[in-house]
Amino acid sequence: MSSEATESPAAEPVSNTGTPPDLAPTAPASARLQGPTAYAIGLAVLLADQISKQWILYGFQLPVLGSVQVWGPVNLTMVWNQGVSFGLFRGEAEWVRWALAAFSLGVAGFLAVWARRVERPLLGAAIGLVMGGAIGNLVDRVRFGAVADFIDLKALYFPWVFNVADSAITIGVVLLLIDSARRDDKA
Repeated sequence: MSSEATESPAAEPVSNTGTPPDLAPTAPASARLQGPTAYAIGLAVLLADQISKQWILYGFQLPVLGSVQVWGPVNLTMVWNQGVSFGLFRGEAEWVRWALAAFSLGVAGFLAVWARRVERPLLGAAIGLVMGGAIGNLVDRVRFGAVADFIDLKALYFPWVFNVADSAITIGVVLLLIDSARRDDKA
């Protein structure tokens, strides 16, 4: 006869719901907070915007070249934008520069706080795009006094020269509208 005691297997946790623990429903992926995703998208936009501007200004030397045809209807044309996106509300006074910088900072701050509570992935992506674009253009305003724009699609009858940040802001606003429309449809 052995003096070793036999251990009984550990008891499994009991669920009162009638569903085994490994099959219990989990929160849908869309119910997860989207703040980290929004921040990651914002950072990616900011990096893409600033790297592209750095290359355009100092690597490619677009300010010296002025305008270069890249492919078909796509040109690179150097424009210093002292207004809002796509040159709207242009102002050359120094106070306009700082007012637009303060506005961009306020928008980015508001979006950063909002992103922490967002649960819908589309809304999180939209917030990240707008936030990253706003910060990208803010960096230019503080650094240069104007925003460096260089993507030129005038051959496609698009009259404005823009940059990566402007594109992200535009796409983000469209996604915000789509998210709002989808939410209204469910109501």
